[in-house]
Amino acid sequence: MAKTKPPGKGWNTGSWGIVEYMKIGFIGLGNMGFGMAANLIKAGHEVIAYNRSQNKVDALAAEGAQPARSVAEACRGDVVFSMLADDEAVKAVTFGDGGILDSLRPGGIHVSCSTISVDLSERLTGAHVGVGQQFVAAPVFGRPEAARAGKLFVVAAGEPKSIKKVSKFFDAFSQRTFVVDEVPSLANLVKLSGNFLIANVIESLGEAMALVAKAGIDKEQYLEILTSTLFGAPVYKTYGTLIAHRQFEPAGFAAPLGHKDVRLVLAAAENLKVPLPIASLLRDRFLTLLANGGERLDWSAIGALTAWEAGGPAPISNR
Repeated sequence: MAKTKPPGKGWNTGSWGIVEYMKIGFIGLGNMGFGMAANLIKAGHEVIAYNRSQNKVDALAAEGAQPARSVAEACRGDVVFSMLADDEAVKAVTFGDGGILDSLRPGGIHVSCSTISVDLSERLTGAHVGVGQQFVAAPVFGRPEAARAGKLFVVAAGEPKSIKKVSKFFDAFSQRTFVVDEVPSLANLVKLSGNFLIANVIESLGEAMALVAKAGIDKEQYLEILTSTLFGAPVYKTYGTLIAHRQFEPAGFAAPLGHKDVRLVLAAAENLKVPLPIASLLRDRFLTLLANGGERLDWSAIGALTAWEAGGPAPISNR
């Protein structure tokens, strides 16, 4: 006879052989983190949430989260997730006074879903091991709408026992988890390389659409031809639509973050002595966008640069 979850938050069903509902911390409730944490709550887990902006914490509390007033409060459980914008934010919540290293119990697991540098991931791994904690890198592919729908893809790496403990949490906000290695930083390398490829798609779509549009071909019809024949992957439909409609605000993934990821993939490539000439071009495309007021735009706005350079409107003109 199948067992069902008894009432009450945090009820542990591990002895029943089914999903184990646990108390977990979640740090970072931005465009991605809020949807991920909300899905953990929906799955029955007790979530202690922290964010620098208290209004985000209050909004998640309305969905059932326990509010935390500090990073330390969010580390009261056995597992703490972080979903933050960049290396500096991750370092601040991990290494700062009262941060994750200070507050997570021995044996606790820090799961970093942030897109961070390979170097920082290696530093985090060593630091957590040094105080008897565990570290799992689990960056995700998908935009905010996928986070809200529980349709992300997780790329995870870490000690197998740690991955096993947290895999049930990934199931709450993703449709599939790919475990790539026992070395956490390799998951970050895979994520950075994937974002590099997405930026390639955005730039090449923008160039092709600028070409045909200047000749008088309807951009939406052109996109339908592409996605119905040669390029059926969702990334072409998603970003082609944003470029065709110039839907760059509000940003699902802001242009400065795209610039950051291209810089990080170039740094990783330099360490491995792998030339990435297209990544260097993409870095300059993001710099062009940012230098012309594109900080608040979605990173897909680099796909509008070629049309602008060919005499069309600037990406920033729809603000």
